[in-house]
Amino acid sequence: MSDALCRIERIVGSRADAALAHRLHHLAHDGRLETLSVAMADLPRRRFRAVTDRGTECALALPRDTELFDGAVLLLEDDRAIVVKVGEQRWLRLRPAPGFALELGYLAGNLHWRVRFEDGLLLVAVDVPAERYLARIEEHLTAGRVSLVDG
Repeated sequence: MSDALCRIERIVGSRADAALAHRLHHLAHDGRLETLSVAMADLPRRRFRAVTDRGTECALALPRDTELFDGAVLLLEDDRAIVVKVGEQRWLRLRPAPGFALELGYLAGNLHWRVRFEDGLLLVAVDVPAERYLARIEEHLTAGRVSLVDG
């Protein structure tokens, strides 16, 4: 852990690259590999601060044409490395009642929710506490126009 702010302005490479994997393996074996956990929703961001699992504060300022990804090597030095670990995206699974699917989709679009569709369900990416999404559709849940599906 370093007391100084670690400024990151580029991605060194990928953990999957053979040349980097060997070095990362030895750093991990020596306890010198740090992980920076990034939420799926934060991947498009280019500028933010976060703290590694070892307590190193990082300030990312990546170029606009650079995309953050799981396994991105942000720092590679002789005595330590920092690698991105992307958390799994959680999804709310909503089942619209017959005749309500179009309206639910329209509502999700107006709320700028990230969605996908699966087996007649509307899946909403959970980027904030799920209760905030459910509060926005509470009247529809109560009226039975939409239901929350587990798992």
